[in-house]
Amino acid sequence: MLELRHLTKAYGGPAGRAVLSGLSLTVAPGEYVAITGESGVGKSTLLNLIAGLDVPDAGSVLLDGEDLARLDDADRTRLRRRRMGFVFQAFHLLPHLTVAQNVALPLALLGTPPAGRGPVVDELLGAVGMGNRAGSLPRELSGGEMQRVAIARALVHRPSLVLADEPTGNLDPDNARQVLMLLRERIHAARGIGILVTHSMTAAATADRVFELTGAGLVPRTAG
Repeated sequence: MLELRHLTKAYGGPAGRAVLSGLSLTVAPGEYVAITGESGVGKSTLLNLIAGLDVPDAGSVLLDGEDLARLDDADRTRLRRRRMGFVFQAFHLLPHLTVAQNVALPLALLGTPPAGRGPVVDELLGAVGMGNRAGSLPRELSGGEMQRVAIARALVHRPSLVLADEPTGNLDPDNARQVLMLLRERIHAARGIGILVTHSMTAAATADRVFELTGAGLVPRTAG
């Protein structure tokens, strides 16, 4: 379970301009939530707090009861590596690694032996429709194909939490919907938690719940 409890964050420290103030949200396992909002309202700040890349001025972020702000930098890094998956608009595939090697990277960082990576990578690549491109390099792929690889990489180590930051901004509408539905299906199947941050209400409509981040906090919107 992901719990955001009374999060407060200001630019320039606690005495600066408040970006988030007293924000709370609970997301259950198997749930996929979208957060929309205008530029500058604090979506990226919120995502960084959830990921443990930043710490709140007040309040807490708890993942299965563990308060990220109480961990030091090294422990937060280990937690992200072990329990989180990330999908970005810019893909962030390593250009010198093949598709299979990119997907296997989280397993390698966790110390999974090479013999134990292959079957998991093969299964995920098959699930995202990229099983026949395992040996390809990123430069040989289309944008939609690269995003499918990025999703496979984000899910390969069965993370408790998947964070997607504008994952379809560079994709055409057909590829965007396929990517979003695939992400939703895999989060549901694994009983993980998904947080999608997006400007697009079309993208947000694929989520189980939708919130708009405003100056007054998270306002529920209709999903689907």
